[in-house]
Amino acid sequence: MRNSNLYRYTRQAVCLSLFVALAVSCSPVEEISQPTTLAELLPLFTAENVPENGPDEDLNLGGPFGWMTDSVTQSADLPGEGLARYPMIYIGEGYNRIFIVDDGKVVWKYDTGDGNELDDIWMLKNGDLLFTRMYWAAKVTPDKRQVWRYDCKEGEEIHTIQPVGDDEAVMLVNSHPARLVRFNHQTGTIVWEKDFTFTDEGTHLQSRRMRITKDNTLLLCYLTEHKVVEYSLDNFEPIREFKVDKPWAAIRLKNDNTLITLENEKRTIEVDKNDSIVWEISLSELPEAYRLADCQSVCRLQNGNTILCSRGDNGKSPQLVEVTPEKEVVWVVKDWQHLGPATSVQILSEEGLSENPGDLER
Repeated sequence: MRNSNLYRYTRQAVCLSLFVALAVSCSPVEEISQPTTLAELLPLFTAENVPENGPDEDLNLGGPFGWMTDSVTQSADLPGEGLARYPMIYIGEGYNRIFIVDDGKVVWKYDTGDGNELDDIWMLKNGDLLFTRMYWAAKVTPDKRQVWRYDCKEGEEIHTIQPVGDDEAVMLVNSHPARLVRFNHQTGTIVWEKDFTFTDEGTHLQSRRMRITKDNTLLLCYLTEHKVVEYSLDNFEPIREFKVDKPWAAIRLKNDNTLITLENEKRTIEVDKNDSIVWEISLSELPEAYRLADCQSVCRLQNGNTILCSRGDNGKSPQLVEVTPEKEVVWVVKDWQHLGPATSVQILSEEGLSENPGDLER
């Protein structure tokens, strides 16, 4: 990977950065308060300077976009309050529009074009969105300017990315060999790269998720090799292995357990330090009317509940289900007409920042 391929800033953005740097050096330093929850940043997405469509937005889904209120889910006989339950970012494979939802309606969207898939996304503490798009990854501002983008080489794919610290992020490039890349998304400089070997001859099914933990380790899902391996980021030596069937996602919880979604088995398991399963839920345990078609990503909320995400089987099943530790279903989203698949969501009312590994259990 070359630095010139890692970022593409506009001349205007570079000039603005220089201006800000000069202004800071000549002005008294003022402490800038950080948000407690990312929901505090939502006014950035509805400000007067936010255009209907951004200059790099690919309007593959048609336009003009009709700003949507969730009358479908909210009027249905489903648990919870529909989209009004949480402010969130919502993305899905095959319907490549990024949605931001607040107070029961879509307040912001960004179209990323036909084909491929949205898999991973994070809101940064300044409101920028960092996301993967299979053949590329990008960072977009609330006013829809694309300020960083990486395009894969032929045969490569990117499905997972994570901010780490104020200016850096890590992404996994599926390839032969695959590359874990830590880079500065402000300057585009590479901090380090590490090669990983996957036995799958292709690249598409190598991995869907990696996550950096609060303990400076890496959880890497080997999708078709049926394992999750935890590596030390000090020396990249493996320190633990979970032998599981087709893991789509794995996250380290604040209680030090590991939450893993198993695509083949259609279940999610929570594993403790002793490799014992201490909690699990199979999709077959959900009431038939709320039963998801598949397992993709997962969120553990600070109230102890778990949100399961699904592609939605073309509208035949819900996209999101929230369950309590006792497996009671307390929230269901089923609105294929407006939303499409739910590969991943970020609940913006949770306390913590994306830049701090371990703050948000997703």
